Amino acid sequence: MSEDDMTDAAADVTEEVKSAAPAGDAEGNKLYVGNLPFSIDNAKLGEAFSGIDGVEVVEAVVITDKFNEGRSKGFGFVTVGDAAQAEKAITAMNGQDLDGRKIVVNVARPKVERTDSDRRGGGGFNRSY
Repeated sequence: MSEDDMTDAAADVTEEVKSAAPAGDAEGNKLYVGNLPFSIDNAKLGEAFSGIDGVEVVEAVVITDKFNEGRSKGFGFVTVGDAAQAEKAITAMNGQDLDGRKIVVNVARPKVERTDSDRRGGGGFNRSY
């Protein structure tokens, strides 16, 4: 394989990786919002961020516990128009009081897929698998 062929192959792989990535994550416009009050729902979270001048909220989602009657887990994600808006939202909202709690806002990291061996807990005396 010549050097040009290797360069072309590398470019093809790079394009495949870019196209496989979720649209919002690659540009840094998806925000993690932590320490949310349990009273906050998707609409209220979106309203809190849409009140920032120059920030367009594309999506706001509060993560809920499916085993506890849909109760909030205390964190969520807000997707804004672009990375510049994300930085503006972080500056405006990080550490702010929302219904009595100081929220934490930063750029969301990509979700890491876990294998079954990662979930297998320890414990149990003299247990072998």
